[in-house]
Amino acid sequence: MRCTRAAIPRSAVPPAHARSRQARTCAPAAGGGSSPSTRSAGCTSEEVADVNTSEILIAAVALIAAAVNGGLGYGFSSITVPVALLFYAGRVLNPALVLLELFINALALAANRKSLPAVWPRMPPLLFGAVPGVVIGSLALARVDPGLLKLATFAVLLPLIVVQSAGVRRPIRRERIAAVPAGVAMGALYGATTISGPPLALIFNNQGLTKDEFRAALSIFRLTESVCTLAAYLALGIFTAPAVRFAGALAPSVLIGVPLGYLALRRLAPEPFRRLCMATDALLVGFGLARTLIDRQLVSAPLAWGGLIALAVVEAAILGWRTPIVEATR
Repeated sequence: MRCTRAAIPRSAVPPAHARSRQARTCAPAAGGGSSPSTRSAGCTSEEVADVNTSEILIAAVALIAAAVNGGLGYGFSSITVPVALLFYAGRVLNPALVLLELFINALALAANRKSLPAVWPRMPPLLFGAVPGVVIGSLALARVDPGLLKLATFAVLLPLIVVQSAGVRRPIRRERIAAVPAGVAMGALYGATTISGPPLALIFNNQGLTKDEFRAALSIFRLTESVCTLAAYLALGIFTAPAVRFAGALAPSVLIGVPLGYLALRRLAPEPFRRLCMATDALLVGFGLARTLIDRQLVSAPLAWGGLIALAVVEAAILGWRTPIVEATR
């Protein structure tokens, strides 16, 4: 028995760094079965160590992402996807993340249920748009390069987020009219990439929601799009055994990280919370943009990462402008 490298299709993952995007698999063990496994007894110790290293790396990233999501209400996919795509194809990664986010968003909705009455009146137009958007995005997952979609989205969002992180907001007056196309766009983005937190955070922060309202609105929308995407993926036959196994491997990171993040940031004052959300948003989008630019060979890696470092310095300076950060204990 020997180990083989199963190359991920070009349509699923950008062509750059192809070697790092090959999923290392082993031929089935003597016990039978046709599905390749990364843990087959036929693998050499060197290849098993390589697989274990990648799994540990992704689990660690997922733990950090879950903590950020627990504290801010979003960020799990935005942090996990750029790293996980180095090792897994989108058609394996996306269903796994949808399963995990179904649990994360249900938990967030329960934790922020007291603020649901305050935000529910503004949610139906967004949700109405999200349903067809998810279907469009799910179909695009198999037919359109998600990298192009992410590149365009990140490039448009980044300057808007940086401006908001500095405290500049212009609330949309005709919110209900704008909400339907916004819901379609975010649903399509989530269906194709499982990323919708950054544009959602941009919209809700721009409308001046309080910290609890912000989390509640995010949890309603993201739970809805998770359920719709799950149904769409099942209908399209996108869910596979490797995707379910991958979700199970990341589940401990989610179970530990989400409560830790929620406890760590629950006493953050409202205005610093908004600025921290936007600073995190900027870094998530900046990281995704840098990763996408490198993958598509549009800029060199040093230039892309240098731009991200410069962005981090700017956001750190913005965050340091005002105090207090933590609410006074009564």
